Amino acid sequence: MDFNLIQKIVKLFEKSEIAAMELQEDNFKIKLSKTGKTPVISMPSAPALYPHAPEIIQPALLKPSQDTPDEVVKEEKITGLHEIRSPIVGTFYRAPAPDADPYVKVGDVVGSGTVLCLIEAMKLMNEIESDVSGKVVKILVDNAKPVEYNQPLFLIEKS
Repeated sequence: MDFNLIQKIVKLFEKSEIAAMELQEDNFKIKLSKTGKTPVISMPSAPALYPHAPEIIQPALLKPSQDTPDEVVKEEKITGLHEIRSPIVGTFYRAPAPDADPYVKVGDVVGSGTVLCLIEAMKLMNEIESDVSGKVVKILVDNAKPVEYNQPLFLIEKS
């Protein structure tokens, strides 16, 4: 368990009205009590299988989504639209420069080989080209947002 995470847990415990608390993850155990005893922290003898602390998500911060991107894409696949997917992990850019016009907009007609966007990966700008001719129906990623490998970027109606 990460030392910074332990410090945060102890501070939150001190501020709370909880009298005692016990937290265990694999071979790592923390017991906290406000009865005057010092906290007991037992460490595993071997390194943990997962050295990084799990991310703590507060349920109040979670928002239900209306449609997940996968559901939207599945619906639109049925209508016969062609997906242009990201060939790499990186940052999606619609234009060659911040002050330049985007490569394509919704409604533009593109040909096979037309540059649709850039994906920056490790300080290298990679041009993503259309592999079909048709009309751009939807742009699925916002400008300057990270994209994953094989993530849908554009929907094109083939001509």
